Formats: sequence, structure tokens, C-alpha cells
Amino acid sequence: MTENAPQPAPDGARRLGLLDLVFIGCGATFGSGWLFAASKVAGMAGVYSLYSWAVGGLIALLLGFIYCELGAALPKTGGVVRYPYISHGDFLGFNISLVTLVAFSSIVAIEVVAARQYASGAFPFLGHPDGSPTLAGWLVQFAFLLFAYFINRKSAKSFAWVNNIVTTLKFSVPFLSIVVLATHFSSAPFHVPLGSATPLASVVVALSTGGIIFSYLGLTPIVAAAGEVKNPQRNVPIALCTAVLFTGVVYLALQTVFIGNLPMADLKNGWVDIPGLFPLPFHDIMMVIGVAWLGRLVLVDACISPLGTGNVFMNSTCRVAQAWLEELGAAPEQTDPDKPVGPRAMALSFALCFFWTLPFPSWSSLVGVVSTALVMSYTFVPVIMAALRNTAPDMPRPFRVWCPQVVGPVSFILSSFVILWAGWVTVAWLIGVQFVLCLGYLIYQLQNRTTSNGLRSAGWVLTYYAGMIAFAWADQSQAMETLRSPALLAAFVVFLWGIYLWAARSGQDVDHAQFA
Repeated sequence: MTENAPQPAPDGARRLGLLDLVFIGCGATFGSGWLFAASKVAGMAGVYSLYSWAVGGLIALLLGFIYCELGAALPKTGGVVRYPYISHGDFLGFNISLVTLVAFSSIVAIEVVAARQYASGAFPFLGHPDGSPTLAGWLVQFAFLLFAYFINRKSAKSFAWVNNIVTTLKFSVPFLSIVVLATHFSSAPFHVPLGSATPLASVVVALSTGGIIFSYLGLTPIVAAAGEVKNPQRNVPIALCTAVLFTGVVYLALQTVFIGNLPMADLKNGWVDIPGLFPLPFHDIMMVIGVAWLGRLVLVDACISPLGTGNVFMNSTCRVAQAWLEELGAAPEQTDPDKPVGPRAMALSFALCFFWTLPFPSWSSLVGVVSTALVMSYTFVPVIMAALRNTAPDMPRPFRVWCPQVVGPVSFILSSFVILWAGWVTVAWLIGVQFVLCLGYLIYQLQNRTTSNGLRSAGWVLTYYAGMIAFAWADQSQAMETLRSPALLAAFVVFLWGIYLWAARSGQDVDHAQFA
């Protein structure tokens, strides 16, 4: 999967090593998901929740392979928003930059909310019974945002040093939890039937809205920092694959031991009661089996894990914001290797992160919307890879995706299914807003005639959004109707395949100077 390629010129900004990058990936992927998702997905899918984690890992790994090719070929700071500008121009670049910035900044907020919500178990004055913060809880959330802001004003190496320590600490408690819970393991809960829902429907609902996709998709912080990595052609692919595989194994182990320790008395009505009985799953299950000391340790780690992930995504949000502002011409390019992010990008990132802590009360209220926004920011990545294969076939690619004719469309289709499974309300709101904003941007460009760069991508992007809204509407009357109706399923797959082929052929001519 590799080929000889010239190494990039030495860059003073490349301060991050392979270990730093692996820790960034694991730190971004392993946050509040392990603290909340186990009981939620068990309530949705029962023992089939293990399949949900496995499918989620597969989707993340496929997208990771594509990011490996792009990140190794174009190791740029904020690369996740620069790739669409390179492949398709301004319109797709604006579209992906907008949704990525919203997704990243909202992840910072959800991790802060998760830490505060778990801390409320030990300090009730931080939260209300419904999970929303009190004034004291909100001030605690605000204090962390300030801390993360100041950490990320320092150099990339200073950030990595803090993140390496935090990531090491936050993995120790999950490992200990797996060992302790394995000693109390029982196979009896694995024989409890799912209930009225079909296994397939349960798996896909847990995948989209149970926190699984949210838990896995920590790939882009690695790519966002690629411009500051030593030997990115080697280190970016290794770090991406390592982060996905390692965290996938840990998530599967945690879900297995959680289910294996559920009291059979709590399963007398099936799985539906589990989220309510175990709102803080690993803390609560420790109390049930009589390991109170580890339950208290989980509460401590429950603050470290989300805050560590929030800090990683604050770092990525700043780099994405800087890249976007540079592409829009709204900020000067940063040339200081110790400060790759300018004050405007820092201010914009902090303001967005702060905003997302205001209207939403709890982790559960955020995770479905944020997961879908994250997937939306990833969905077009296979298209970008395919377009660059057509328009820049001679671009040095130290890492090449094997069989892109299959991996590309399969990744695009699977990602689109995850968006569809989020439900009509979420799809209509998120994609509807994105459709209106992109339409407004298109009208602005046409009226001002400032540039026609990338406008030919507008057709397939807007068609894709309109089609997704239409299929989500068709799916709303009966859960998973798209899967149960062969005709509707075939129509959806053909629609997505057509969009993929259209988009892959809509790439713009590439400036080869950008390969440097």
C-alpha cells in the first residue's frame, strides 16, 4: 500500500512525533463514549450492541484508510477543511468547513457537559435531576473551556505533552474496570431476548443515536495536526489505524463486561429499563457488584476522560478555524512554527465552544445531533479521494487505499446510511440548515461573481442534501423502512452511487504547488 515518494521539505513547525499523534487519536476517540454509551446501547440493542460496536469500528476504519491517503499526501495543518478546497474548490470547501467547525466545537461542549454530569454524582450541586447544569455547574464548564483555551494558545508540543499525560491517566481506569468486571462475569444476561425490535433495526439505531459513531470518530484531530507532524507520510497512517483498532477493542471489551455484570432482576422487563437503571453505567455497575472504591475512581476518571477529549478537539477546532479563515481570506497565514493558530481563529473557536454549552441540558440530548454532524463532516471524504485520483493521478501518495473503486463508494454509502438512521427530525434539521446555508452561499457567489471556482460541485452537493431529506421523510412513518422495503433500499443505494460517481467526476484542476 506504499510507494516511494519524496519527503516534504524540513519544516520547523513539525514538532509532533508518532507517539504524540497516537495519543492525540486515542485521546480524541476515547472520551465520554465509554462513560455513557454502554447502558444506552444495551437498552437499544441488548446483546446485539456488540455488533453495533463492531460495525461502527469497521466504518471508522474504512474512513481512516481514506484519511491515511489524504493525510500522507497532503500533510497540512487543518487539512480536513483544506482537502475539499483542493479537490473541488470553494463551494464544497465552504460546505465541509462549516459542518466540520460546528461538529468539532460541539464535541468540546459535549465532553465538558459529560464531565460535569458525571461529577454531579459526587457533587449534586453541579446539576439538576434532569441532567442540566446548575449555575455552579455551568461555571465549572466555563472554567474548563478557559483552561483548554489557554493550553491551546501554547505551542503544539506543549499541548501534546499535556495530552500524553492525560490520555495515559484516562485509559488506566477503563483497563482496571475491564479486569475487575471480568472476575464477576456471568453469561446469563447474554441469553435475555431483545424484545419486539428486530436485531438489524436495533443495531443500526444504536449505531447512529446510541453514541457509538460519536465514540469512534476521533480520526480528524490526527489529520488536523498533520502539518505539525514529523515524517507525516509514515506517522499519519500508523497513528490513524492504531487509534481506531486499539479503541475498538477496548470499547468491545467494556460493553461485554458491562452486559456480563447486569443483575438478572434488572432484566425482567428486557433491556428497555437499563439506561434508566444505570445512567452512569460503569459507576453504577461497580456499586451493584460491591466495588465502591472502583466506582469512586470511575467518577474521577469520568472528569479526566471527557476533559482530555475536549482539550484535543479544542486544539483541532482552532486548527480547522485557522485553515478555514485562511481559505476565506479572513486571516493571515500563520508562519510562526510555535503558534500555528492566530488570534482570530482562537477567538472564533472559543466562542463556538462556549455557545454549544448554553442550550443543551445533558449528554443524551447532544449526542445524537453531534454524531450526525460528525458523520456529515466525514461523508464527502471518499468523494475527495476519488476526485483527486482523477485530477491529480501523479500526486505523490506514500499511502494508497487498496481497491478505491470499492472502498470509496462503500464508505460513502455506509456513512450516508448512518446519517439516515439518525431519524427524520435530526436529518431534516441538520441537512435542512446546511442546504439553506449552501444555497445562500451559492447565490452570493453568483451575484457577486467573485469567483466561479468550485461552483460545478454545487449541483451534486445540493442534490445529495435534497435526496437525503426526501429519503429521511420516506423513512419516518415506519422505523427502518428503508431497510425493510427492497424497492426503497435499492433506490437509496442507486441514488448514493450516482451521487458518488457524479461527485468523483466534478473535481477541479489541481495546483501541483499544493503537493509540497
